[in-house]
Amino acid sequence: DVYKRQLHIRYPVDMFQVQANMYRTFHMTDPNVFYNKEDLWVIPTEIVGEEPEQMEPYYLIMKLPGESEAEYVLMLPFTPKSRPNMIAWMAARMDGDHYGNMLVFNFPKQETIYGPEQIDARINQNTEIAQQLTLWSQRGSRIYRGNLLVIPMANSTLYVEPLYLQAENGRIPELKRVIVAFGNKTVMEPSLEEALLKVFGDQPEIDRIEQPDRTDEPAREPDTVYTISELAGLARDYYDRAQERLREGDWSGYGANIDKLNEIISQLEEATQN
Repeated sequence: DVYKRQLHIRYPVDMFQVQANMYRTFHMTDPNVFYNKEDLWVIPTEIVGEEPEQMEPYYLIMKLPGESEAEYVLMLPFTPKSRPNMIAWMAARMDGDHYGNMLVFNFPKQETIYGPEQIDARINQNTEIAQQLTLWSQRGSRIYRGNLLVIPMANSTLYVEPLYLQAENGRIPELKRVIVAFGNKTVMEPSLEEALLKVFGDQPEIDRIEQPDRTDEPAREPDTVYTISELAGLARDYYDRAQERLREGDWSGYGANIDKLNEIISQLEEATQN
């Protein structure tokens, strides 16, 4: 029936982009503010490859504010026209009766939430990262920065960016490092697992949390739990699978693994807050 078919339909990116562009201006409800365009928002840019590009909407699974369960959404962040900090994000819901509903989350204006451009600047200003990038460039390799994932979590935001390296005589860029930014920390490690461990740290056995529901993994006992280190390993596995699907042109498989990655990252944050 129609409802069952709807379960397999994703909210269209093109429509969402039009709505997001309109909302940049029409979120202003005060006539004077609207007339003078005093609170105009913009869609931020990010470094992709070697050039800045406007961010595009992306799908992920997250727990929306006020909801008890995580759900599948299409989202995009906003920044003020005159400042690089993140001011809000918009999401289109897709689960059940909520399909097509739009949600906008506004960050408190008294708080500074890093925007994508600020994260890119922090990456560029990080001494260790800059030294490694310079070393690779001197050896004749080309550096490509992948799409920055902005992942809202309970009380904060996680940023993940892959870094690819193409040898002087190579044809295909190779995933070389993963950059993770969280709070005031910015790290670059060979894998997502190592980057997450460096940001979140590990915890003793008493702080373990329940395992996620994952039908594509070998069965484990019902009371089996994961440590922070194990969750970081799962995150690495999903990230590696996503990159493999991306190289194969399997966008559906890529999206599914990125969604699983988002679930694991959310559990990492919950574990570190316990």
